[in-house]
Amino acid sequence: MNYKLPSLKEIVNKNFIVFKSEKGISRPYNADAAFLIDKGVFYIADFNPLKLSKSMMVDCDMAIEEVVKYVKKYRCLLVKDNEGKPIGFIDSGIMSECLLNSYRYLRAFFDTVLETMDASCTVIDKNEIVCAWTEGAEKIFSISRKDIIGKPITDFFEPNMLEILKTLKQGRKLHRHRHQPRPDLFVLINSNPVYLDGNIIGAVVSETDITSQVRLNQELFNISAEVHRLEQEVARLRPSKDPFSIIKGRSRAIRKTIEMAKKVSSAKSTVLILGESGVGKELFAKAIHDAREAPNAPFISINCGAIPSSLFESELFGYERGAFSGADQRGRKGKIELAKGGTLFLDEIGEMPMEMQVKLLRVLQEKKFYRIGGTKEIDADFRVIAATNKNLEDMIKAGKFRDDLFYRLNVISINIPPLRERKEDIIELTHYFLYEFSIRYNRPIHGISQEVMNELFNYSWPGNVRELRNVIERLVVLATDGIIKTEDLPFVHQVDTRSKNIYNQLEEPSDDTDKILSLKEELELCEKKIIERVLQMENGNKQACAKRLGVTRATLYNRMKKLGIKV
Repeated sequence: MNYKLPSLKEIVNKNFIVFKSEKGISRPYNADAAFLIDKGVFYIADFNPLKLSKSMMVDCDMAIEEVVKYVKKYRCLLVKDNEGKPIGFIDSGIMSECLLNSYRYLRAFFDTVLETMDASCTVIDKNEIVCAWTEGAEKIFSISRKDIIGKPITDFFEPNMLEILKTLKQGRKLHRHRHQPRPDLFVLINSNPVYLDGNIIGAVVSETDITSQVRLNQELFNISAEVHRLEQEVARLRPSKDPFSIIKGRSRAIRKTIEMAKKVSSAKSTVLILGESGVGKELFAKAIHDAREAPNAPFISINCGAIPSSLFESELFGYERGAFSGADQRGRKGKIELAKGGTLFLDEIGEMPMEMQVKLLRVLQEKKFYRIGGTKEIDADFRVIAATNKNLEDMIKAGKFRDDLFYRLNVISINIPPLRERKEDIIELTHYFLYEFSIRYNRPIHGISQEVMNELFNYSWPGNVRELRNVIERLVVLATDGIIKTEDLPFVHQVDTRSKNIYNQLEEPSDDTDKILSLKEELELCEKKIIERVLQMENGNKQACAKRLGVTRATLYNRMKKLGIKV
């Protein structure tokens, strides 16, 4: 809401009188204030007895924020119009009433906005005191407004589960972030700090309950995993005729890219594939090749960034026997010759040395080349697909890539979106990789928790699909009991604060350091502390507690009974 404070013209008191000399001052009976203007100096007059106090005159266009500064210094201010003529006065009483009315106006809108919202909305001040708690928050958290308003939010929730505290202390902003404030609750959260004069004075968070959607998603995940398993079996028995079936994902972004690649496959033009490292550029190149070439046509890949400059020419063009010391006596075909009748895939083309760019351009133009040390001209019959994760146009400006080669390669370009821009594909890719690695390592996976899926969704994936594949392989390898665990994720750098609290509590010094119990009693005391702490962390959920401790529920109940912990 774009609300501004009223102007001075709207709030000035126009019932005043101005005297030109001190001798002519008399008590006005029909004016609320009397002023004296003497030689350019302004005074406010008080009577019984007569007393003159300094004042000043301000422009009617002056902002209220500026006027407040002068009201602190002068009891009363004259206000003039744009022509310099006094039109009224303002004092602290008028200013206070103006600010109070403005506050009430804004407060009315603020309260109505909160009452109109369906979503949960929470507002805290800099001392973590709850200032606002909507009806949506009451429904989600089962805490009434009268019970929580005016109290610290940490009296009702564990501090490490509160995103609003991170916003308050770190200025962290969130938009549509998945969060789990309780074991049985999932929300979609927006969070923003409240700034005043550059300082954080509070925080606001809104939450939408998505628990039902999460549970449906978990069921969908399990069903999709089974469907995926059946699809894999069918694919194994009946290979697909669609070369692009190897590219997984149903998001709009990836479907659009696949459609573009299929159009390209209808012609044998040169293709330039653009995309970050790990998005699957070679998969697209292989699919385009399979779609437009004969079944037995060669697909020859060369990584331009993995070959030393001194060996690049021999790798690309091959050499005749005795062409240089150390050369194979039978000679050797180069990648271009091996790609005859098929596709030469130039991966990381941006890494190709400048001197090789000239020679490659000549081959693309003339369709002929010579082996190193050879005198016989060889026809070049191949299609080129190039790929890079660099901005070639910037490299051209920097003099690191030839513009003529770029225009020769950039007949048709395909830009593959990074995984962070198609996160809806993470579910399908995760299913696919889970099945692949569970079969490879003969390790059945019983499922994947929503907590792990949240971490996968919230991660930015700088390494894209390749990184996701490696992460899923790691999770399968470490899941010796068939259960995927959050702590096995490589990008969860921060140690679980809740787990650290267990050991921190055990390390606290005893009040009586001289009193030593027997070893058995000391161990039972430590065990009791651990179980009680984990129960508190899991909100009394025995099943979750047993799972965290790595024991069965029956074992947990027996230990609790023996240690005197209330079941």
